[in-house]
Amino acid sequence: MKKGFLPISKEDMIERGIDQLDFVYVIGDAYVDHPSFGPAIISRVLEAEGYQVGIISQPDWKDPKSVQVLGEPRLGFLVSSGNMDSMVNHYSVSKKRRKSDAFTPGGVIGKRPDYAAVVYCNLIRQTYKKNPIIIGGIEASLRRLAHYDYWSDKLKRSILLDAGADLISYGMGERSIVEIADALNSGIAVGDITFIPGTVYKTSSLDSVYDALLLPSFEELKADKLNYARSFYIQYCNTDAITGKCLAEPYSEHQFVVQNPPARPLSQQEMDRVYALPYMRTYHPSYEPLKVPAIEEIKFSLVSNRGCFGGCSFCALTFHQGRQIQVRSHESILAEAEQLIWEPDFKGYIHDVGGPTANFRHTSCEKQKSKGVCSNQQCLFPKPCKNLTIDHSDYLKLLRKLRQLPNVKKVFVRSGIRFDYLIYDKDNTFFRELCEHHVSGQLKVAPEHIADPVLQMMGKPENTVYQKFADKYKKINEQIGKKQFLVPYLMSSHPGSTMKEAVALAEYLRDLGYMPEQVQDFYPTPSTISTCMYYTGVDPRTMKKVYVPHNPHEKAMQRALIQYRNPKNYDLVEEALLKAGRRDLIGYDRKCLIRPRKDSVHHKKGNQPATKQEFHKDKNQYSAEKIVERNKKKKKTIRNVHKKKK
Repeated sequence: MKKGFLPISKEDMIERGIDQLDFVYVIGDAYVDHPSFGPAIISRVLEAEGYQVGIISQPDWKDPKSVQVLGEPRLGFLVSSGNMDSMVNHYSVSKKRRKSDAFTPGGVIGKRPDYAAVVYCNLIRQTYKKNPIIIGGIEASLRRLAHYDYWSDKLKRSILLDAGADLISYGMGERSIVEIADALNSGIAVGDITFIPGTVYKTSSLDSVYDALLLPSFEELKADKLNYARSFYIQYCNTDAITGKCLAEPYSEHQFVVQNPPARPLSQQEMDRVYALPYMRTYHPSYEPLKVPAIEEIKFSLVSNRGCFGGCSFCALTFHQGRQIQVRSHESILAEAEQLIWEPDFKGYIHDVGGPTANFRHTSCEKQKSKGVCSNQQCLFPKPCKNLTIDHSDYLKLLRKLRQLPNVKKVFVRSGIRFDYLIYDKDNTFFRELCEHHVSGQLKVAPEHIADPVLQMMGKPENTVYQKFADKYKKINEQIGKKQFLVPYLMSSHPGSTMKEAVALAEYLRDLGYMPEQVQDFYPTPSTISTCMYYTGVDPRTMKKVYVPHNPHEKAMQRALIQYRNPKNYDLVEEALLKAGRRDLIGYDRKCLIRPRKDSVHHKKGNQPATKQEFHKDKNQYSAEKIVERNKKKKKTIRNVHKKKK
């Protein structure tokens, strides 16, 4: 296999002796040939199977000629919006346009369209009327059936219909894309490719669809949000390759979108093979002198696993990668590390060794290997399953080996550590070595909230579990003589969070003496339980009503409470506290979140002026209410003294 970037022009094709490509891959990101980028993996996997693939990166979506530069492919077009959903890439949760795009040369924004996968497919169809189009990547994967779209605030059809594509390769598509390519190469019409796991197709009849679960029709979903909640939960329970069923979603009497069960997870040997392909491990040289910012985050990081059995409600991993953990061997990871450590700009630091959840290196239980994951219960939530295998020994051995490599000064663990899984481990060896060797002064973890009603909706453990973890982290660092901090990721305005819970979170941060520099406001992205709650107002797992902060102003107040010390947030924090009935948190007491302004009603409560000197006179710094009450008692005492003297 020839080392080098894949063709991006006719000149590249001529140089390689290619008359016609088998596939042309249209992508919304810059062309980065690195295994942390989905299009790079898919194109290299196809190349390894003998198929010729060319790349069209960030075409001009207003010009049909921009998707014609490599000519018509022999087998079909592949389309992906990139490593992120294009709408998440473009807009913040407040729907404001972002200022930069890490996946574009120079970080320039606006080089791809909104809803990029749909736009690219329609652009291709203007010229190539009958050429097969297969869409994949995160955007297509999470929009494969009817879904709530936050940016338009409405329910949308399967992306397959809006894009005019023929197939979706959903999830991690190494298996399905090769099977699709082989089927097309054997002469099977794309309309007849209905049998491949990990794909979604459209059909005019269900006569040939075997053993499918019939979902509510799109019209029924639009008519009643509760129908959508029920439909979504059926989908959620069918994301495992072993237990998953075929799902059929009607759009009319003669139009159905059918989702085949997920593709089987890759074995360790197959994962090793994928990561051993001849990636160039950087962006295409045509982008110089500009750079692609996203490469800096992953250039000296190592992927060790895929999948997650954590089951957080706001995370789409269950839908995209699944709950079964897939891992690379130590040998595979060490071989990749051996490449990194001799790079000219390697400074001795491996930035990360992990994946969706760094400390998951095996299936959650032995049963999963043959019977699949449980469809009606989680491994860690609300309590750890009795069958859960808790063992960090394999991950620990891997990190120890990496630490011994030449040129390596430090191996960091920066991808998510599941703190509840770690605290359940009775063997403290990994926890201790994590603190001793793999933390760069601060460890970032994601409790997300501290109020149990919100944590319940998030699919996260009770706050006591996080407190236990924090105490143990502090104790271990004291034992090893290191001053390292714990940085909690926290989320505002998640379904279930009223102003009461938002204030409780602010009080927790006050007691912790910590104000986050950044606040994660809940973002309703496609195909998560939390987004389903946001749209329907019910928890699809129980069908019980859930309070949802929809109003942008209320969301702003909840977000401001997390950063209550920021002077810019004063008005929002004051309004939030009044709305929550927590006037007691406005004052000069050490428990107060903000001080009253001089012209504030809190400053002259009950027509009893309270000067700043009065507030500070007592060592305990009484709140305004206490001072008013104290002054009343003083006046009463003085009157009694005068009466006695008389």
